[in-house]
Amino acid sequence: MTSEGWGTPPVEPISQHYIVCGGNALAHRLVLELVDHYEVPVVVLVTDRTRDHAPQIEQLPGVAAVVEYPSVTDEALRAVSAGTARGLALVEGSDQENIHAALSAQNHNPDIRIVFRMFNQRLGENIQRFLRNGAALSGSATAAPAFAAAALGRPNSVEVDGRYLHIAFDDAITSDRICMVADRIDRQDLGRIRLLPEEDGGSAEFVRLASEFGDDGPVLPGRARREPVPPAGPEEPPGGRAALQALPVEPREPISWVRRLRWRVLDALRFFTSARLRLVLLTALAAVLMSFGVLWYLNRDFGWTVYTSLLDLAGAAQPDQRADVAAGTGTGGLWQRVAQVVITICGITFAPVATAIAVEVLGSGRRGLPRNPGAGTRDHVIVVGLGNVGTRVATQLHELGVPVVCMERDPQARGIAAVRALGIPVVLGDGPFEEQLRRARLRHSRAVVAVSGDDATNLEAALEARHGNPEVRVVMRLFDDDFAAHVYRTLDNAASRSVSYLAAPAFAAALMGSEVRGTLSVFRHVLLIADLTVEDGSGLIGLNRHDLEDPGGVRVIAVRPARTGHLQWNVPDRTRRLAPGDRIVVAATRSGLARLTTVLVEDGGEQVTANG
Repeated sequence: MTSEGWGTPPVEPISQHYIVCGGNALAHRLVLELVDHYEVPVVVLVTDRTRDHAPQIEQLPGVAAVVEYPSVTDEALRAVSAGTARGLALVEGSDQENIHAALSAQNHNPDIRIVFRMFNQRLGENIQRFLRNGAALSGSATAAPAFAAAALGRPNSVEVDGRYLHIAFDDAITSDRICMVADRIDRQDLGRIRLLPEEDGGSAEFVRLASEFGDDGPVLPGRARREPVPPAGPEEPPGGRAALQALPVEPREPISWVRRLRWRVLDALRFFTSARLRLVLLTALAAVLMSFGVLWYLNRDFGWTVYTSLLDLAGAAQPDQRADVAAGTGTGGLWQRVAQVVITICGITFAPVATAIAVEVLGSGRRGLPRNPGAGTRDHVIVVGLGNVGTRVATQLHELGVPVVCMERDPQARGIAAVRALGIPVVLGDGPFEEQLRRARLRHSRAVVAVSGDDATNLEAALEARHGNPEVRVVMRLFDDDFAAHVYRTLDNAASRSVSYLAAPAFAAALMGSEVRGTLSVFRHVLLIADLTVEDGSGLIGLNRHDLEDPGGVRVIAVRPARTGHLQWNVPDRTRRLAPGDRIVVAATRSGLARLTTVLVEDGGEQVTANG
């Protein structure tokens, strides 16, 4: 091993290419996006060409070269011709390593487009200011909404100018939908799904009648009605439908205060696990209630009885003096004094228990230990794995008001501190999944989300969860599409998502200069919500909706004309041509967005890239 690296660097000088640094699943998907949909030359820089996804990347057609270096150094950037490259994607390594590599690449080529992965999104936004042409993205933040929504059994949403776009299926589709995004949905054969199918316009009914009856119309001379001619050919089997709709606010999970109070009461019972302790405390409580009743009967004043009883419980009772009794100014006699003594003695029993509970609650937080799920944990979501994705999913569910319990085998996982700060319970340990899920109160949970970095581990967790609770919903992180299709066919109430499949289109579009606002899932298919700005010299100038849209690829859902500045949804005028300063929001497939954002041919044959 030498500092000059290994592998096969480009044999001939290469330019105007794109560089992908990484050999993980995201790098694999990103290379596929660039090669298949954008059709650009790609050079891949990996740390070890024999590990992770590097061997599969090397076999992809269209990859110009795979170069091996232990890290992204200046020598490595020279080996992949960063000085003549158009774009660089850093999708592996820590935040610090990616920042260092991005700044080094800018020194080699000030005009290069740099897209780098950052877990700390706030830091990434600040680093962007130091780059002339850069964007910081988080793969976990892009994918987490899809996992959280799948756990709740509802579509995820993407925010665009105060409206939350989401996908509704079948009966949930309303008349004010923005557009149809899928049809022919069949869970047993997901390959039949058509994304962004062609929609019928307002004149569709007249076109249908003309095609059925011909030029003569449906009425024959003599007012006899002509029977329509059935269409030739086999009819396409029906299937489910999906549509893009908008909500004014992001939906939350409403949990009534009665349920929350019940959970709190049940959760408090974890401090009284000993049968002997429960017997003593219940006996003392019964004695206090009986003594309270005696005091109330003797004094006929509820407020004064409560006041006296609380003082007695705290040990602050004022005893009768012999002189007070002789003068007739004492309390209500012998039975009142007996009741106060009983309450005071029982207060001595309660005080140590309350102190122990306070010390346990406060002490566990100060020791940095995560909180264990209590007996009151109900209707919660179990998140297995506290890596980048698991931490994002748990945080988002917590923000939606959903109870969450996390499971992690590595006590040093970076997500433990983050979820502990939110007060989310964590089950730590390297034991069998069956035992860990039992501790996470699987039988009372609503869903299990397995998002570790290994497909086999996620499948094991899902199957153990389904064995322990046949009604629980399971959501798995799976890379392999065929594997996921088998899961859909064999498991009910289950869903699978791929982080790299959800995030790679956003990274590819950002590398080409477009802004992807978010991704929406239609089972294993991805629909991108992208934002494009028409700039001076852009190939988008002069195009209208007829030119931009194509069935199965792109649908324009909103337009913001430069002269008004207001976003207009479902603009009926499809002939209006775009002008500099206009902004369009599109729903697109991966290939459709690639066609829209790469090279558009203008008059004279000049090729201009559409900037977003």
